[in-house]
Amino acid sequence: MTLGKPLGSVIQGSLSEGLEVRLHPDVSVEDMRVGKFLVVQGVRSRFFCMLTDVALDTSSPRIIANPPDFADDLLREILAGSSTYGKIELTPMLMFTPIPDPPAFFPLNGKSRKALPEAVKNLASFQANTNSEDIELRPVKTIPSHFSQVYDAEERDFRTVFGWEDDPQRCNFAIGQPLDMDVPVCLDLERFVERSNGVFGKSGTGKSFLTRLLLSGIIRRQAAVNLIFDMHSEYGWEAVREGKAFSTVKGLRQLFPGQVQMFTLDPQSTKRRGVRDAQELYLSYDQIEIEDIKLVANDLGLSDAALDNATILQTEFGKSWIIQLLNMTNEEINTFCEEKKGHKGSIMALQRKLMRLESLKYMRNTCPKNYVNGILQCLEAGQHVVIEFGSQSNMLSYMLVTNMITRRIHKEYVRKAEMFLQTKNPIDRPQQLVITIEEAHRFLDPAIVGSTIFGIIAREMRKYFVTLLIVDQRPSGIDNEVMSQIGTRITALLNDEKDIDAIFTGVAGAGSLRSVLAKLDSKQQALILGHAVPMPVVVRTRPYDEKFYQEIGDTIWEEQPDEAVFAAAEAAKADLGF
Repeated sequence: MTLGKPLGSVIQGSLSEGLEVRLHPDVSVEDMRVGKFLVVQGVRSRFFCMLTDVALDTSSPRIIANPPDFADDLLREILAGSSTYGKIELTPMLMFTPIPDPPAFFPLNGKSRKALPEAVKNLASFQANTNSEDIELRPVKTIPSHFSQVYDAEERDFRTVFGWEDDPQRCNFAIGQPLDMDVPVCLDLERFVERSNGVFGKSGTGKSFLTRLLLSGIIRRQAAVNLIFDMHSEYGWEAVREGKAFSTVKGLRQLFPGQVQMFTLDPQSTKRRGVRDAQELYLSYDQIEIEDIKLVANDLGLSDAALDNATILQTEFGKSWIIQLLNMTNEEINTFCEEKKGHKGSIMALQRKLMRLESLKYMRNTCPKNYVNGILQCLEAGQHVVIEFGSQSNMLSYMLVTNMITRRIHKEYVRKAEMFLQTKNPIDRPQQLVITIEEAHRFLDPAIVGSTIFGIIAREMRKYFVTLLIVDQRPSGIDNEVMSQIGTRITALLNDEKDIDAIFTGVAGAGSLRSVLAKLDSKQQALILGHAVPMPVVVRTRPYDEKFYQEIGDTIWEEQPDEAVFAAAEAAKADLGF
């Protein structure tokens, strides 16, 4: 196999700034796109590179000062390639080094310099025909020499770097394809679930579809169990296809009916959408702790003084402090403040604000059944859990419920992990858990991240076998320390400079990647970098369609009648308030 047609020659560069390549005269600069992958054939190694910039240049400033007339095709053709030419900038990502020793014609001595062109040609042929199994991937520690030739990356190069989805030795999942090739780019899901990860992008760029892809891969490859807090009813059951009002996409429960369980905070809404076997979920006031109230203090309009007095109430009444407070009269509040040195105004304000909880459909004074234990039992059995909010999808409900449930499940995982560390018995090892949350910046804001369970999980990595999958359109609102701990970042288009800076927190060589991220299309493109991929890569994300259902789901799906599609879309629109 040859390396194909050369596109250009390396003319200068450095390890820190990347390579500058002059395109050959017969190569159009318009064929070069940011995010494209190319290989540079060095003398001893092949360099796998990402194209990060495209430019035009001339051999003389006089040409710019006196450009040829647009109608003068002959003069422009004479200048093209020699006096005017295209340049591209490449960032080397990995080195392919053949494991066998190089052929005997190296190194060259002073008497054989005339043999250099033929020697380089022979070595290129030697490396081009080396099997992927005979190639060692190495981090880039050097650069190719002057005038090394640049070629299009081929399928075997991507296979060497990213592997194949059906590789029996790795837990791979195809997330998409390179921008200009039909070859899979795979995530290593075992490495993916080891750390907390993020899906980022501005509104309308397909974050939900990306998240569905990832969750489907984790379920199919059994890399972990998922706990998904489905704020907008997009993951568990059918949801409206983005940009198509009368078309829907399958949810995880439909793709994996035997592996996914649904819990709902709004049973009526869930039934209207066609889900008949979702389990009801209720929470009680005695399950709410001060930490939960602090997280939603802004939504409830609580002051620091009110939170301080909540602590006094909890110390006095224990778990029933909210019920006691809601039932207290003004006289009882006066008496309590005199005896316990509370502040009457703050306690009355706290009582008034907490009355908003009475309007939440899922809140009860007491629950005869511990629904959180039911969720935990499903996770322990290897079942993936989707918690659907329905009409209770306001930010107060989402933050309160997500924090309450996550804190209890994390506590149980800590207990099990400590038991496993003591016994070293594989039976006691907790199954890896991935918790998916949306609007993550609300939970991981720098002002509160130190006191929330999500900040703790993000910093722990996989110490207690629990990690986060955070979905957000404002990564700049997430604490910098948490962002630096994010293992793999899958990022669709972002425009805000602060958000782009946040994506590259703690990332080496971020300068060249910034331009790549800024030039993504608004749909079905993403930049992936971090722990689960060997190098940053721009992909066309895998379509979430009928073909995907058949390839990954437990059931072969048939097209729905138009009437059923329309009815499902209308029900979903009604639930979303449209």
